[in-house]
Amino acid sequence: MDYMNEYRKWLENVKDKELADALLRMNETEIEDSFYRNLSFGTGGLRGVIGAGTNRMNVFVVAKASQGLANYVGCGNSIVIGYDSRIKSNEFAKVAASVFAANGIKVHIWRELLPVPTVSFAVRKYGAKAGVMITASHNPAKYNGYKVYGSDGCQITTEDADSILNEIEKLDIFKDLKIGDFDELVNKGLIDFIDESVFDDYISAVKSQSVLFGDEINRDVAIVYSPLNGTGLKPVTRVLSETGFSNITVVEEQKYPDGSFPTCPYPNPEIKEAMQLGLDYCRKVNADLLLATDPDADRCGIAVKSSQGDYKLLSGNEVGLLLLDYICSQRKKHDSMPKNPVFVKTIVTMDLAEKIARHYGVQTVNVLTGFKFIGEVIGNLEKQNRVKDYICGFEESYGYLTGSYVRDKDAVNAAFLICEMFAYYKTRNITLIDKLSDLFKTYGYCLNTLHSYEFAGSSGMVQMNKIMNSFRADVKVFGNHKITRIEDFSQGLNGLPKSDVIKFHTNFGSVVVRPSGTEPKIKTYISVTASDECEAREIESSVNASLSDMMK
Repeated sequence: MDYMNEYRKWLENVKDKELADALLRMNETEIEDSFYRNLSFGTGGLRGVIGAGTNRMNVFVVAKASQGLANYVGCGNSIVIGYDSRIKSNEFAKVAASVFAANGIKVHIWRELLPVPTVSFAVRKYGAKAGVMITASHNPAKYNGYKVYGSDGCQITTEDADSILNEIEKLDIFKDLKIGDFDELVNKGLIDFIDESVFDDYISAVKSQSVLFGDEINRDVAIVYSPLNGTGLKPVTRVLSETGFSNITVVEEQKYPDGSFPTCPYPNPEIKEAMQLGLDYCRKVNADLLLATDPDADRCGIAVKSSQGDYKLLSGNEVGLLLLDYICSQRKKHDSMPKNPVFVKTIVTMDLAEKIARHYGVQTVNVLTGFKFIGEVIGNLEKQNRVKDYICGFEESYGYLTGSYVRDKDAVNAAFLICEMFAYYKTRNITLIDKLSDLFKTYGYCLNTLHSYEFAGSSGMVQMNKIMNSFRADVKVFGNHKITRIEDFSQGLNGLPKSDVIKFHTNFGSVVVRPSGTEPKIKTYISVTASDECEAREIESSVNASLSDMMK
């Protein structure tokens, strides 16, 4: 793409004052980065920095993507739209709705900001052809995004994404778009606001995931909850309240939607800094449990009080192991395990989960990174009339789902099940830390870590490709640890789609290397099995140092 020609084209055509002023302020480096390519569209839709340009999130890029999706979906069908608390999310949602409706597609849009899973739920409820969620998930405040769902309520497949991208690339961003006035389209009945009863049905579906089966628990546990200025406040507090958890303190500074995220610049519950204010609240009110959901409420992080009285953050893997064991043990105890139960995890998720599942007679299905692949497994089970065989799925990046009512990770569901599990064990004088230690004693100690390496700008993409090629061609050892087997998923393996992912098997465990699908980063996942935590961390440190050198 000739970025200067594209820049001049925008100067001539953009009348929006905010974007026009931003264009005039750009220096040449900023112009190149904003226009050297179109913002990448894939299975995760769009995600990028808010601003002017083809490589940015703005009303023109959103409108063009919506026109391409409209051409793919076709006149006479319907689409569901949702949005979160991010800067311009409401505006982008209205732009998308106005394009779809102008193209003869019925739009069902949530009246207020709500979590990602409510879009998946509403797509299935209405029998819609597609869904769109305006969100950048857990990224910093300067980002926004455009996530697309298929008619099954699952994020779009690679094939769908390629077809939609093909339609998008046919379009001139200033000449080929049909767009109407949002309010007029509402008045004409082409855009409907989703009825509150649909939200009620979603809440009921979440509550139905309980696995107590009549077991008594003390629900008066002290909980601190932070929505991280996102969408979780209404659904999480409602579910917990309606299921008897009333001793809840909400972090006031992070209670209400605010796309600038003033107290947590990186609103990701995977990161300690985002959880810090919640931890401070826990100490003030002597809480038992901290919950935090990311802005679009599809990820949930927790901290629990240790026997020494301080608070320990649990990783996504650790929470997943605890939930898997709790759900399986309760189902076994109450004879509610399906005849052919299925648990689903991603290939970068802790392998120890497979041992737990095997112990309970549960089949483990491994899929590529991304919850959409877990959703696809649920969909395939449904086609085989086996959807009740799915008992749960999780990924290391704090995403969990225990039901088939949606096809994406659901932090509302996770928050509810975590609270139930926590209360169940606390009633029996067991802490989650104690329970986790028991799992490690039973199945072996395992440590999983994630490290990210950022490569910014146009040159960063080239560098990332070179590094991935180098891993495929040159890597034989990590420090002193030999590689025993390599799985390269770029050609497709084990029936999985082709993906730029490499998994190295070693004598200590495994290392997975892959580029992020939504950010200019390469991510490494180190999984170490050892006799104890001390040995595991020593091995992990050595392997990570070796990986860091390779990234340079």
